Amino acid sequence: MNSIIRKAGLAIPFITISSFCAEAQIYTSKLEAGISGGIFIYQGDLTPEPLGAYATIRPQFGIFAAYILNRSFSVRGNFSFGGLKADDAKYSAPEYRKQRAFRFTTPVSEFSGMLVWDILQKNGVEGRRGFAPYVFAGAGVSLLNIQRDWSGYNAAYFNAETVSDGLTADMAHRPPRALPVIPVGAGVKYFLSGKLAIKAETNYRLMSSDYLDGFSQAANPRKKDNYYSHSIGIVLSLGYKDRNDCPVKP
Repeated sequence: MNSIIRKAGLAIPFITISSFCAEAQIYTSKLEAGISGGIFIYQGDLTPEPLGAYATIRPQFGIFAAYILNRSFSVRGNFSFGGLKADDAKYSAPEYRKQRAFRFTTPVSEFSGMLVWDILQKNGVEGRRGFAPYVFAGAGVSLLNIQRDWSGYNAAYFNAETVSDGLTADMAHRPPRALPVIPVGAGVKYFLSGKLAIKAETNYRLMSSDYLDGFSQAANPRKKDNYYSHSIGIVLSLGYKDRNDCPVKP
C-alpha cells in the first residue's frame, strides 16, 4: 500500500506538469513571406498637389520576407519595382505649369530593410484572427534611370531669366542612378487563418535629393523630392516552432 501511495505521489506532479504544458503550448512562426501590388506616387517639383502626382501614378509590385523577433517586433526585407512619372502640363493651375512643361519618367528598383512593430503583439502566434495594425521604419536604396524632357518649355513666357538659367544648370547635372531612401509607414494585416493574411500598407520614402525628377534649379531647389506607395498583398507564415520547453506528445 505504501509503495502504491509513493508511486502515486511521484506520478501526480508529472501528470500535472504534462497537462499544463499541453494546455500552455504556443506555436509560433518565425518567418513570413509574401507578395504585394499597388501604385507609386511621385511627390516633388513637377506637381502642385500636396499629396503628390496622382494624375500620373504608376504600378508597383513587391516581394518581401520577415524574420520574427518576438510578438511585437520583426525585421523585414523588401524588393519593390515599378515606375515614377510626372508632367507639369497635366495641371492647368497655376498657369505657368503648362508653359514650363517639364516632365520625367523613371523605372524604380528598390531594396530596403526595416524594423516592424506589431502594435497588438500578434506576431507569429498560431490561431491569430482579425486585424493586426503595424508601423515600420528602415533604410534602403532605389535604382533609377531618369528620363527628363523639357522640349515643351516656353522660354519666352519666363523672359529667359531665372528658370532658363536654372535649366542650364540642371542640364549640366547628371541625373542620379541610385538614391538612398528612408521608408516609413503603416499598415494593417487581416488574418484569414493562423498562417495566411492579407495586408494593406502605405510606405513613404524620405529622400535627401532634389533630382529624383531630373530638375532642381529650374524648379524649386529648396524642396526635396520624395515618393510613396499604396499596396495590398498576401502574407504567408512559415516555419512553426514550439516556443516553450515542455515535451511534445508523440
